[in-house]
Amino acid sequence: MNARATARRRAPMALAIAAAGALVLAGCSGGSGGSGDEESSDFDYLSLAENTAIKDTFDALGKGSCADQQGEAPLKVTTQPQASYDQQIQLLAGQGALPSIFSGGNSPQIVQQMNDAGHLVKIDDELESLGKDDAILPAAQSTIEAIYDGEHIVLPTEFNVEGIWFNKKIFADNGITAPATWDDLIAAAAKLESAGVTPFAAAGKDGWPVTRLVGNYLFRTVGPDAMQKVADGEASLTDAEYVGAAKAVADLGAEGYFGDSVGSIDYTTALNQFLTGKAGMYYMGSWALANFNDPKQNQIGEENIGFLPFPEVKGGAGSASQLAANVGTPLAMSQQRFDDGSKAWLECIADNFGAESLKDQGVLSGFKINGDVGDLPPLTKGVQEQAEKTDETVLWFEALFSPKATTTSQTNAQRLVTGDMSPEEFMASVQGDLG
Repeated sequence: MNARATARRRAPMALAIAAAGALVLAGCSGGSGGSGDEESSDFDYLSLAENTAIKDTFDALGKGSCADQQGEAPLKVTTQPQASYDQQIQLLAGQGALPSIFSGGNSPQIVQQMNDAGHLVKIDDELESLGKDDAILPAAQSTIEAIYDGEHIVLPTEFNVEGIWFNKKIFADNGITAPATWDDLIAAAAKLESAGVTPFAAAGKDGWPVTRLVGNYLFRTVGPDAMQKVADGEASLTDAEYVGAAKAVADLGAEGYFGDSVGSIDYTTALNQFLTGKAGMYYMGSWALANFNDPKQNQIGEENIGFLPFPEVKGGAGSASQLAANVGTPLAMSQQRFDDGSKAWLECIADNFGAESLKDQGVLSGFKINGDVGDLPPLTKGVQEQAEKTDETVLWFEALFSPKATTTSQTNAQRLVTGDMSPEEFMASVQGDLG
């Protein structure tokens, strides 16, 4: 079953939203939507205060490719801190006051509830009506549908693919070729460890870089619908195949392949280990390209970094062609505010956001690139090409979890790889919090 089909099977929404917020959303369902032929007003954008890249891209579009849209429906930006953002958009939804376009926030479940209540524009339908149904990369659309119950209700301002980055020079010095299978990966790790090189840089303290490995192993063994089966109640994390994934990652820790004190290593330290040549491999998303392309941080040289998708597992139902991916900070649009101005902005965003974001911010989005983006760093160009030829993606281990289960998973990840918690105990603890 491919990811597109899998995504259309309903995942139960986590009951993590405050009761008052849920009542607010429910009480406003069925609100009137914009007709598209109304007089245009401002194009209001509510942004996460911590994310300035999207605002900067919109500002650049308003002064350039979208100048006509800016003249008819001026961009008006307000910000909200991430810590209180979800509460704010719930409040606005309850008041019938959602802005024209807004960041999806911290929890996909909140956006999903807004969509169920009739507050959001069906992005795919509107793009099709504009003749822009090919504006989104197939891989980005697959990812959106996997997150949002088979529906395309957000715009992918980022498109991050994930995989294993490796040090080409260290590999060559030790006679290692890029691993194609899990067995190859283990053999490469053993060779690196025996040569005194830490095989994997990993932020065990943060947890999620470790659980990313568990999830990827499951997508390669059980298949791209591995976590959807758990969400649907068709499988349990305590099933043998699922525990086996946790064991495979725990074994990396038991063999010393994460180096010493993995449980105390944070994101910045792990990144530094890789970029200073102290580790041969590093699992991370393409958002790290900004660090890789910075010569002040990258001491091994951009030319010495290679990328490979998480490898296949012998006998598994998944494929290395199914890249792990996410869409960063997605944008939703208010149905109530979807007037002529919003529709015109959507058309211009579809045509120009991808190139503008990549050219000015160095950020890969989920939009197809139209226009000149200048000379891209080779690593960035390589990842862009990889994304463009991918049409099926998988999510991450906790993507369909409740907030409580997510916290349990990421908190216990370091215990899994340090041997303080068995694979069976780890999976049982997460399963117990899924509800």
